[in-house]
Amino acid sequence: MIAILKHGTTPEQMQHLVDWLKHMNLDVHISEGAEVTVLGLIGDTSRVDMELLKSLEMVETVKRVSEPFKQANRKFHPKDTIVEAGGVRIGGGYFAMIAGPCSVESEEQIIEVAQAVKASGANILRGGAFKPRTSPYAFQGMKGEGIKLLLKAKEATGLPIVTEIMNISTLDLFADVDIIQVGARNMQNFDLLKELGKTKKPILLKRGLANTLQELLMSAEYIMSEGNEQIILCERGIRTFETATRNTLDLSAVSVLHNLTHLPVVVDPSHATGKANLVAPMAYAAAACGADAIMVEVHNNPSCALCDGAQSLTPPQFDELSRKVRRIREAIV
Repeated sequence: MIAILKHGTTPEQMQHLVDWLKHMNLDVHISEGAEVTVLGLIGDTSRVDMELLKSLEMVETVKRVSEPFKQANRKFHPKDTIVEAGGVRIGGGYFAMIAGPCSVESEEQIIEVAQAVKASGANILRGGAFKPRTSPYAFQGMKGEGIKLLLKAKEATGLPIVTEIMNISTLDLFADVDIIQVGARNMQNFDLLKELGKTKKPILLKRGLANTLQELLMSAEYIMSEGNEQIILCERGIRTFETATRNTLDLSAVSVLHNLTHLPVVVDPSHATGKANLVAPMAYAAAACGADAIMVEVHNNPSCALCDGAQSLTPPQFDELSRKVRRIREAIV
């Protein structure tokens, strides 16, 4: 349920109403905009007398929210959420370019790639320290040492970093990471999501391999229910019957999510297509359809990459992509 307050409601009046609602064992989410203030009521709202609430002098209107996701719902929070990490903003008109290798392989590699993508306009560095792989025999990442190398690349370039967490037990290693990524395979690891909700760090939440958008938003709700509203949603392709690409990139998800939620939306064309020659066209399409950021895999020597070399761009290829994305953004904004 949401209650929209009339323009001119004083802070004292609002607080009195909030206290009354909390007395009914409801959590109250307050979203204050320039013209309107929305109170989101979370909990058993059946005990709330809608007609009584509507009759209050300060209340403009009262509506029930049918969707199961509440805090992530745009009805609760009409204004776009802007997530900030390391001085970089995403959402609400702010656009980010996230780039870097699939996995951290050495200090020389990650710093060289970081310097190259920054020179081409990237403002966030991605890199895998822990790598979930289908095969137990594939490269699993450098783990804690990989995070240390990412932090060295951050020191060398000033770029904030995003890297994936796989297990609650490693959370302490992410103390200096700017954005914690939850991969597709962990989208419904609810214990992990609840712990991340207590961190207050920005979370990049990837859509699962075969999950609906409502399920993605419910996973975001798990994080938000613990108090962390700094969430970035990521469309990275879903599994369909098509085999020409690694996954099927659902670009309609960008517009659908922007209608449903106030959270920013990122597109990852690298994991979606699995092929380097398809990354740029899908990145351009993502920029054109209103994505708040694009995340691209870049490697200084893709043919020798320990992970996902086939979908990685070279630094010159990323430079061209970045220039064209900026032109598309200028045309549509």
